[in-house]
Amino acid sequence: MADPAIGRGIVLASLAGTVALLVTAVAADLAPHPFDVPALVVALLMFVGGTVAFVWAYVVAIGRSRTDEVTLLGVFGLVDSTPGPVKLRLFGSLAAEVVTALATASVRLYSTLSFGVLAVMWGLGLAGAWGARYGAFPPRRPEPPRRRRKSD
Repeated sequence: MADPAIGRGIVLASLAGTVALLVTAVAADLAPHPFDVPALVVALLMFVGGTVAFVWAYVVAIGRSRTDEVTLLGVFGLVDSTPGPVKLRLFGSLAAEVVTALATASVRLYSTLSFGVLAVMWGLGLAGAWGARYGAFPPRRPEPPRRRRKSD
């Protein structure tokens, strides 16, 4: 299993994004006119940043798959590749993003707060980035040699 101390920057970035979403979305719920635009900007930045992190995680996982038995669940689901404390922080942050986005958007339907549901890509992308970069995977097993067919 990977060391829980590595990849701390990814975990902190995930938590920081969650706090930014929470603060701006709740503020926009309470006082829409001054805070609608900041909440929208934060949600869209989190969506774009999370999408970039997701694609980067996929590319890193493809590169690692040449030497390691990388699994999709191990990279994006953090199954059997990530220590419990890291998994708890990353998925806790993701869960908080989902709850924040749904709760604030449901208070003011058809407002800019609806874009908050896109922000959860931040948590998904960063969880994948941690799994792809720091997740522990067993070494790739060598493929058995292929048998040649005899030509008649």
